[in-house]
Amino acid sequence: MYQTITAFLLRFMSQATLFKWGFNMSPMYRHTKAKILTVSEDLHEVVIKIPLTLGNKNFVGSIFGGSLFAATDPIFMIQLMWILGKDYVVWDKSATINYKKPAYENAYCTFKLSKDLLTSIKKEIAENGEMNLDLKLDICSKDTVVFCELNKTLYIATKTHYKEKMAKRK
Repeated sequence: MYQTITAFLLRFMSQATLFKWGFNMSPMYRHTKAKILTVSEDLHEVVIKIPLTLGNKNFVGSIFGGSLFAATDPIFMIQLMWILGKDYVVWDKSATINYKKPAYENAYCTFKLSKDLLTSIKKEIAENGEMNLDLKLDICSKDTVVFCELNKTLYIATKTHYKEKMAKRK
């Protein structure tokens, strides 16, 4: 369903605009209280804001840790899926979050994927068919005070390799 809607909407807007508005309008993402502020035209950089609201305040008045985690959870995976294209499979494999300081104010984070990183991903997958990619991200205040560190591991493979691997498991 999402792929059909995406194909239709790409006739009328850029990938970056669709990425931003798709997330911001999605009920799943809206429940995190986060909002995507900017998306670069090449999708290599995404900036989000996690506001401190009544809907995500915890017992002591800071942003609930689950909201911080949920707001960041889908971005890298979807970002890489769109950048790499339909010949690749991208899955979230694991994630950890290390809380450093309570977020008593709005939180922000920037998801950056460099051209060098993307080149090395494609090279490793061309050689091995698949890889695990570890990414790190800080969730910060506007003044870059770090509230928490996020570590994500993504599984990336060619669709052909992934289908062959899944067929062997049956």
